[in-house]
Amino acid sequence: METLKKVTQLLLSAVLIIGIYPFTESTSQAAVTSFKDVPANHWAKASIDAAVEKGYFKGYSNGTFKPGATVTRAEFATLLSRVAKRTAKTDQANVFKDLTGHWSEEEVNRAVSLGFLNSSDYPNGFKPSTALTREEMAKWLSSGLAAKDEEYKQALKDTENTLVPVAEYYKGGLKKSAYPFVSVVLGTGLMSGYPDGTFGPGKTTTRAEAAVILSRYEQIQENEATSYRDLNEMREVGLTGTNLTSATPYVYLKSEDGTIASFDRIVGKSAKLRNNLGTIMPHRMIVTHANSKKSVLNLYGKMFIDKNYRYPIKQELYEVFIEVTVTPKGDNLRNLAFYQAIADVFTTVNNFDSGTVEAYGINNLPVEEYVDSGFFKKEVPRKFWMRFALAKTSDGSSTGTWKTFTIDQNTSSSFSLPLR
Repeated sequence: METLKKVTQLLLSAVLIIGIYPFTESTSQAAVTSFKDVPANHWAKASIDAAVEKGYFKGYSNGTFKPGATVTRAEFATLLSRVAKRTAKTDQANVFKDLTGHWSEEEVNRAVSLGFLNSSDYPNGFKPSTALTREEMAKWLSSGLAAKDEEYKQALKDTENTLVPVAEYYKGGLKKSAYPFVSVVLGTGLMSGYPDGTFGPGKTTTRAEAAVILSRYEQIQENEATSYRDLNEMREVGLTGTNLTSATPYVYLKSEDGTIASFDRIVGKSAKLRNNLGTIMPHRMIVTHANSKKSVLNLYGKMFIDKNYRYPIKQELYEVFIEVTVTPKGDNLRNLAFYQAIADVFTTVNNFDSGTVEAYGINNLPVEEYVDSGFFKKEVPRKFWMRFALAKTSDGSSTGTWKTFTIDQNTSSSFSLPLR
């Protein structure tokens, strides 16, 4: 009886181990397409089947995959070590003391060796059973790309000060140190935000979602960083304050002395408003792509345009948004006075509205009377976004289609479409 009891205890222990650590269990190829909890119409079925067939994931002994189960640090590090198509320059061992004898120890060591994760991020131990956050996932994925390719490494540097197109950028919840990592995974399409515009840095990921992300990583790790338009735009914004040249065919004009009139020349510079009404300082200029209010093509466009966007989308125009800080000198900067006052710096700009304003926490130039509403107050800096439009094609004239923003007689930014 005592012997039978011990055998029973051993069997129960084995079942628990398999359930907790499905990465160590052997799954038959027949099970790849026959998980009880992954029906034919499951949104991630193709990715799950492919990940299991390639040996990245393994199912459970009871014939389930548990697509909705949360992925842990140990599990995702193991997945990344398996999907990486390269060898580490230096193999690291015994990286985390709390992994000694753990089922994932070898795979986590390999993930560290491949550059996916940095041991210094976990000074108090790896804590393998901790659920992986989306912020961690973004950092691991982008770090792995950077370790493999210098251009991705440069992309991380370029996006350190970029505008990240997620709601947490303005509303809070996204650390500045995470800007580059989130930018790279969003820009390449490795990860995406939620329908409400949030990225959810603190949220966790399911096994089904991880399978889909692994499928994407397989392809993206073989591609050039410069092949991703959204990433190129975020890199340009991080470096110059605008995505103008990566999003459009516009080029900057060059002065006789060879100076290029790029947008970054005016970023952070104050220009005087007409009639001594105050100052205006430009920060960013974002060009958007949209076929319609319901068909927005670039990530930045989704920050500003949705079905409730105030203006019609015209195929011949880019909708452009510019972020500035205005500091009124008095309490008389009313609507008409404001537009007249900025005419020397920004022509044909105006206010806008859309559902994204609230969703992303964007501070926009309002429709209401600026002074009476309290939007402009004497000597109080106000940072906000305005909009204008740029032509998509040249008018064919000798001067082409061009625009100039002037800070003073020595500082300006000018750009145009190349002459046809």
